[in-house]
Amino acid sequence: MLIPATRYRDPEAALRFLCDVLGVEERAVYRSDNGTIQHAQMRAGTGIMMFCPPNDGPFERFMADPNDIGGRETTTIYAVVPDVAARHARAVAAGADILLPLKEQDYGGQAFTVADPEGHIWTFGDYDPLAAG
Repeated sequence: MLIPATRYRDPEAALRFLCDVLGVEERAVYRSDNGTIQHAQMRAGTGIMMFCPPNDGPFERFMADPNDIGGRETTTIYAVVPDVAARHARAVAAGADILLPLKEQDYGGQAFTVADPEGHIWTFGDYDPLAAG
C-alpha cells in the first residue's frame, strides 16, 4: 500500500478546501492541546493521503512547498473517484485553480487536474488502473 503525505502551512484552510471544494473526506484529524492540526488523514474513493503542518523535525530538510520552488511539484496525487464530473463542477464553481479541465482520457475515463491553494496538484479521474489490469 502506498499512502502519499504532504504538508500545509495552513492545515485548517487545507482541510476546508479539500473537504468543501474537492470533496475529499476526513478520515482522522489529530489536534494538539490548543486545537491546531498536527496530523490529518483524508480519504478519496478507496485511497487515503496524510498531511501535517511544517515542523522542526528531521524530515523537514527534505521537504519544499510548491510556492518555494516556483509553483512546481515533484509528485502529484491521483484520486480514483466515481463522480469525477460532479467534482469538477464543484471545483469550478468554487473558483479553484483548474490546471487541466475535465477531459476524456486516451487510456479511458475522464479526469481533471486542480491546484490547491498552497500549490499541491491533484488529479481526479474515474479510470482505475488496478481494475484495468
